[in-house]
Amino acid sequence: MNYFLKANKNLLTYLLIILIVIPIFGFNFFISFVGNIVLLLFLIPLLLLALVFIGFNSYKSKIKTCSNCGAISLGLNEICMNCGTDLENINKNNNLDKKPSESTIEVKAEEVK
Repeated sequence: MNYFLKANKNLLTYLLIILIVIPIFGFNFFISFVGNIVLLLFLIPLLLLALVFIGFNSYKSKIKTCSNCGAISLGLNEICMNCGTDLENINKNNNLDKKPSESTIEVKAEEVK
C-alpha cells in the first residue's frame, strides 16, 4: 500500500482535488469547467486562422502590378523598379473601372487545320 501511494502521488493529488471541488462547487461546475477548456482548445486555432487570414488580406492589398511591364511590387515604391512607370496612377489607367458597355473586345478568328 505504501508503494502505491508513492508511485501514484500525482494521481491521488488530482483525485483529492476533484473530490473536494465536486462537493463544494457541484458537479455542474466541474462539467462546465472541463467544457470551457475543451471549447478553448477548439477556438484558439480558429482565432489564429482568422488572424492569418486578416494579415494575408492586408498584405495582398499592398501589392501593386505595373500596367506597363507587369512587374509586381509592394506598396512601398512609387515607380516601377523594372521599367520606371508611375505606380501611383495605376487606378486611373486601370481598365477594371470601365463599364463593360464602354470597352470593346477584338477577337481574331483562325482556321484550325
